[in-house]
Amino acid sequence: MNDNEILEMDETLDFLEEEAELGMIDEDMVYPQEFLPTYETIQEGAPVKKAEQADFNGKHDSLFFNDGVRRIDFVLVYEDEDKKDFDKRHTFQRKKRRREYLEASLMKMGMALEATRSVVDDKLIFVKVHMPWDVLCTYAEVLHIKLPIQPNDLASRPSPWRFFSCVTKHFYPSEDKIGTEADFYTAPFEKDRLEYFYVKDQDNFFTPSMRSRMAYYILNRAPYEIRGNIKKFGITKLLDSGVYKAAYPLHDCRFNVRSTELGSPNERLLLYEEWAHPKSFYKMQPLDLIRKYYGEKIGIYFAWLGFYTLMLALAAAVGLGCFIYGYHTQETSTWSKEVCDPNIGGAIVMCPQCDLECTYWRLNSTCESSKKLCIFDNFGTLVFAVFMSVWVTLFLEFWKRYQAELEYEWDTVEFLEQEEQPRPEYEAKCSHERINPITRAKEKVPYTACGRCIRLSLGIGTVLFWILLILASVVAIIVYRLAVFFAFSAKLRAQDLKELEPFREYVTPQMATTVSASIISFVVIMILNILYERVAIWITDFELPRTKTEYENSLTLKMFLFQFVNYYSSCFYIAFAKGKVVGYPKEPVYLLGKYRNEECDPGGCLMELTTQLTVIMGGKAIWNNIQEVLLPWVKNLIFRHCTQAGSEKVIPRWEQDYQLQPIGKLGLFYEYLEMVIQFGFVTLFVASFPLAPVLALVNNLFEIRVDAWKITTQFRRMVPEKAQDIGAWQPILQGVAILAVATNAMIIAFSSDMIPRLVYYWSFSVFPYGDHAESTMSGYINNTLSIFNIDDFSNFSRPHNTPYWFKNSSTCRYRDFRNPPGHHKEYQYNMQYWHVIAAKMAFIIVVEHIVYFTKFVLSYIIPDVPVHVREQIKRERYLTQVIIHEANLKLVTKRLKPPEDDEEKPQHPKGKEEKLELELDF
Repeated sequence: MNDNEILEMDETLDFLEEEAELGMIDEDMVYPQEFLPTYETIQEGAPVKKAEQADFNGKHDSLFFNDGVRRIDFVLVYEDEDKKDFDKRHTFQRKKRRREYLEASLMKMGMALEATRSVVDDKLIFVKVHMPWDVLCTYAEVLHIKLPIQPNDLASRPSPWRFFSCVTKHFYPSEDKIGTEADFYTAPFEKDRLEYFYVKDQDNFFTPSMRSRMAYYILNRAPYEIRGNIKKFGITKLLDSGVYKAAYPLHDCRFNVRSTELGSPNERLLLYEEWAHPKSFYKMQPLDLIRKYYGEKIGIYFAWLGFYTLMLALAAAVGLGCFIYGYHTQETSTWSKEVCDPNIGGAIVMCPQCDLECTYWRLNSTCESSKKLCIFDNFGTLVFAVFMSVWVTLFLEFWKRYQAELEYEWDTVEFLEQEEQPRPEYEAKCSHERINPITRAKEKVPYTACGRCIRLSLGIGTVLFWILLILASVVAIIVYRLAVFFAFSAKLRAQDLKELEPFREYVTPQMATTVSASIISFVVIMILNILYERVAIWITDFELPRTKTEYENSLTLKMFLFQFVNYYSSCFYIAFAKGKVVGYPKEPVYLLGKYRNEECDPGGCLMELTTQLTVIMGGKAIWNNIQEVLLPWVKNLIFRHCTQAGSEKVIPRWEQDYQLQPIGKLGLFYEYLEMVIQFGFVTLFVASFPLAPVLALVNNLFEIRVDAWKITTQFRRMVPEKAQDIGAWQPILQGVAILAVATNAMIIAFSSDMIPRLVYYWSFSVFPYGDHAESTMSGYINNTLSIFNIDDFSNFSRPHNTPYWFKNSSTCRYRDFRNPPGHHKEYQYNMQYWHVIAAKMAFIIVVEHIVYFTKFVLSYIIPDVPVHVREQIKRERYLTQVIIHEANLKLVTKRLKPPEDDEEKPQHPKGKEEKLELELDF
């Protein structure tokens, strides 16, 4: 049978399976007798035993089979079809056939299985999986698991904080509960060199997380069906099709009750008490125990989140100081006092900001918003923006050093990409052959070069389409802003609405529009996120990456690009587009030929950007907590209530874990994404919102403990995974850090009013030689407002109504630097406009170059790997080479040694053996 015939048969059988599911044909017609997967087909006619059937022996929180000796490394759960009350069992028979074939495959691979019926629901069957010692040794070598070979003999360097240990010890987990783990040199495990490894106890040589990882590896590669030369395998496929309801490793105890069973380390209880419990919120995280229990991938995430939160404390302190400085200077700021002064701001009549329905208004109506703007728009903001640019560099460089230490301590230094095994979904699709460019050997791949290009092109096109959809939603929100601003202006400025008079000082059309538009923008963002999430996963599945790391990196890039545009596009619009192209009252600029572009307040758009950031950051934090914490807790509560057993029944450990929520396929992906988006808000727009680091710090202090509580108490235990670093998020953070320098410089230049003030202070102030700097800012407001003759209004723009106090006025003011009416260059930009533009461009160039140079110097002088870590890595590599050398030497000398019964042949003298050893060492 050739490949084409097999593929045609596979397609035919898939079609027949669908027909059988619908009950249109009989199940026996789907699988002819020669294709029935039976236990005999596993080992060429040799029968294979089924999983041992055992009743629950009543032990509570047991981590072992009923014999009390074999440890449970994984649990599979399925629903017994024989207990169902359906007449049609077509689908159930096929599921049962596949399940039995998978279990037989697992037993052929050396694993022990034991099946136990649920004590709560007799339809559920729990299959417990145990890996014997030989199987563990085999797959530890396959997965390149590093295990101890010798205790660390390098003297540890004393901590610089040891003198404060009497104080700092209270901020660390209790040493009585979580002791310090012994430090060993490690090497990749090799079954043939077992004597060189530090095997103190076979039962505890492989940790439970290692055993679970190896068990999951086998489950993903065990076949469950064979059709001719086509083999289908992997527990993931069976979970998706409902053959199994769940597959998970076991927690070692209840999170709040100590297990009394011999061999239970109670690490879950320790994590809850010293990490996840609210009373331990002030303590440092027990990262070594987190890594030991959940694996390196979980450990590196919490290490990164804790380090990021610690660095945020410094940024939050400086940002809070900047905010306090702005708060205390809002009443003394010259330009805000001029806006609020009845004789200055009250005497300045502003032009309408929309056509026909809007009317004239006094400048002092924006008094309160101008005072609030002073809190965020001051010279302290400039200092803080530069500080944050340096802070980002320090954060990334020090994180690299800390990550290098964790890589060594957690044995992930040599965790290379080529060591990672292909995904089961990738291996299942391998039907084409190619020549490996490195080994020059034939290998199976799922697609040709042309097919890969088609898949990538389709993925890129879909991502671009959704990004354009986001931009379309942003344009729709802009149109909403223009229409609503028109409506608010008509009502709030209307002369006959006397009841709004007390609120006009606090509720401006700009503020009302910004708040409502920010809320709508947040809702649109959440909806688009839900839709695009499924699209991104579908595209990545279609691209079929080879390894899980490649899969996650591809999905990470797609999701971040989408969410970057989704979350930040409205902020970029307010910061760099709003109020920049509005024309002037005689010739306003229109969007889509209908809506007049909206203008900023006389003090700029910075306050609106701050409002937008507050709404999105606050709403996002609340939504994530509801989605990540409240929903799993409610689901678990309902599940326990619906499946509650009688008081006389003891629920075993595997069934307790089944009642918890399952971990999603993407695991920590959404946790990273949430924090990286927050990192963007903290760095990209910090010049407009100095309190962003404070809010992020408060959120992260809760986030660490909430995530810890969630995965420790509400979710099943995750399958431990190896990880060297935070993956694709590292270059994304570096890109955001580089972009943050430009965005903050441009916010200060174009959204803030700082540069025009400095230009006025040094060049156009009325009192350049005053005794105080404050006196030189007098007249700034009047200087930044141009004059417009109301007779120059077009019929389309002229307001219908005028206030009673505007009867004798012939001019109004608008925010711009233009020549007054009657000038020979009427309404054209004046010289001050070009001075301000030149100052803005010079400011951006100078600040960017200074900050980028500082970032380069800091990156150069701070090494990525600490010196003591380099020494330990070299020492470990040396010991590994010595072990390999000794093993090879024994093998060589054994081959050179003559047989014992041959007495005539001379023995090798000791000197020759030493010479051989030196030559091999060389």
